[in-house]
Amino acid sequence: MKVIIDTSSLLALVRYYLPFDNNRTLFGLIQSKIVNKDIIIIDKVIVESKYITKGIILEKLDYLKDREIRINTTEILPTRKFYNQLEHQFVYGSVKNRLNEAEYEKMKESFLQSADAKLILYALEYNKENNMFQDDKMIIVTEESSTENDNKFIKKIPQIGKILELDVITLPEYFIRLGVKIEY
Repeated sequence: MKVIIDTSSLLALVRYYLPFDNNRTLFGLIQSKIVNKDIIIIDKVIVESKYITKGIILEKLDYLKDREIRINTTEILPTRKFYNQLEHQFVYGSVKNRLNEAEYEKMKESFLQSADAKLILYALEYNKENNMFQDDKMIIVTEESSTENDNKFIKKIPQIGKILELDVITLPEYFIRLGVKIEY
C-alpha cells in the first residue's frame, strides 16, 4: 500500500501519537515506510512543515530534512481536465461572485502551487501510471474533514478526492490498514 501524506497528518503524528511511543516503535515504522517510499513525502509538505507550530514536525521527524526522502513536485502539472475541474467542480460556487477576475485567477494559481494540489496531482499521476494494479493505488492520508468550516475558496482534499475517485483516509485509518495497534 502506497500513501502520500499531508502536513495535517504529520502534525497529528507528532502531536498525538509519538509522545506515547516510548520505545520508538511507531517512529521506526513510519521512518522505514518513508525511506522505502511506501509513504510519499512531497517537497511542498516539507515547506509547510517548517512553518507549522514552530517546525515541530521537522524537529520530531528530523529524517524528513534529508532531501533524498522528498519528492520534487515542480514537474507535476495539472492536465487540462484537472484545470477544468478546478474551475467548475473544486471551487465553491459563490467564489466567483466575491472576487474580481484577477483575484480569482490568483486564488486558482495559489491553489495549483499548494501542497494540497500537488498531493492530489501526484496521486492522480501515480494511479494513471499504475492503473493495471488495482491494489497499488495511491492513497492520500490527511486529517482534513469534508466539512466546509474554514472559508476556503477551494474544496478540501476529501471532497476533491471524492470527485476524482481517489482514496482519502485519516492517519488512524492508515494505522488500521497497516495493522498497527495503538495502545496507551
